[in-house]
Amino acid sequence: MSRETFYDKVDATLDQIRDDGLWKTERAIVSPQAGSVEVDGVGKVLNFCANNYLGLANHPDIIAGANQAMAENGYGMASVRFICGTLDIHRLLEQEIASYVNTDDSILFAACFDANGGVFEPLLGAEDAIISDSLNHASIIDGVRLCKAQRFRFETRSMDDLRAQLVAADAAGVNTKLIVTDGVFSMDGYVADLASICTLADEFDALVMVDDCHATGFIGPQGRGTPALHGVADRVDIVTSTLGKALGGAMGGFVAARQNIVDLLRQRARPYLFSNALSPAHVGGARVALSMALEADDRRAQLVSNAERFRSAMTTAGFELTGQSHPIIPVMLGDAKVAGDMATQLIEHGVYVTAFSYPVVPMGLARIRTQMNASHTDAEIDRTVEAFVAVGRELKVIG
Repeated sequence: MSRETFYDKVDATLDQIRDDGLWKTERAIVSPQAGSVEVDGVGKVLNFCANNYLGLANHPDIIAGANQAMAENGYGMASVRFICGTLDIHRLLEQEIASYVNTDDSILFAACFDANGGVFEPLLGAEDAIISDSLNHASIIDGVRLCKAQRFRFETRSMDDLRAQLVAADAAGVNTKLIVTDGVFSMDGYVADLASICTLADEFDALVMVDDCHATGFIGPQGRGTPALHGVADRVDIVTSTLGKALGGAMGGFVAARQNIVDLLRQRARPYLFSNALSPAHVGGARVALSMALEADDRRAQLVSNAERFRSAMTTAGFELTGQSHPIIPVMLGDAKVAGDMATQLIEHGVYVTAFSYPVVPMGLARIRTQMNASHTDAEIDRTVEAFVAVGRELKVIG
């Protein structure tokens, strides 16, 4: 294939993405992230598609914490952690995270995508097995691919199929078995049944890992996550999560586990060893956000109320929703072009949402994933539902 033929192939792929209605447009926000934002060329709109669950992304205390850390420690580390990139505040944040999620220690990464990409390979080999939920996040899938362990996949949230895969792993004669699941399935808004997973793990002597990105800070007692919600924090072996959603919404991910696991990851996890340390500002802001999350019962209660109000009104209006008891509330539309058209028209009605289509979700299951924010008011929830109803009727999504 010639050089120009290669570029022609890329152009053809891009044209096909557009023709299929799968093109993803990035809108420029010209204000801080919040429940309402200013969008370039559009104006002020209600924001119902951010991971800013507790409404902390623009909180002045977090900004002050980031500024103070930067003033005291500089702009960046210009190093990976093991060379000369570790500040005292890196270790303080790691210890505070571990205490929050009930583990011995934690290790910071640039993002949870890196945490999930780096956790499997150092811990498991060809004689071991990973049993993974079929709807796990792409970062888990990619991390598993980098590992030589045998792979088993169970139907999402099906304990019968999980049992069958554990039996199959034993029949294959593996040594260590690791069950891995999202704590919350981000495209669908369902919470994993960790209690049942841990019961099966005990029966089959398996480890359990949970990606808790869409739970840390706002699900469970004091926002300590899905293991705490289900009362199995002492049984879950590995927790991965993010600082980039409820905990201020900036950068950073982590793996939290027993001390020896964290120690091994510091020696062998490639995304940790070969990536710059988190900047002082990110660490300082995250420490404030974590302390705020511990005391944020009022914000968590408002978040639950907002989700219940939106779900009830949208169901009454006739929309098909998925999810349960979570501020992720997907509006199912099926057709990618319909989803894209709805998102475009909704922003014209003052509501910023995003259409999700292949490859982010399976083909034919396009949706608009709405996400509630603790800073949204009842009036803003009601305005958003009214906009959905008006656009939904125009597009004949509802009657």
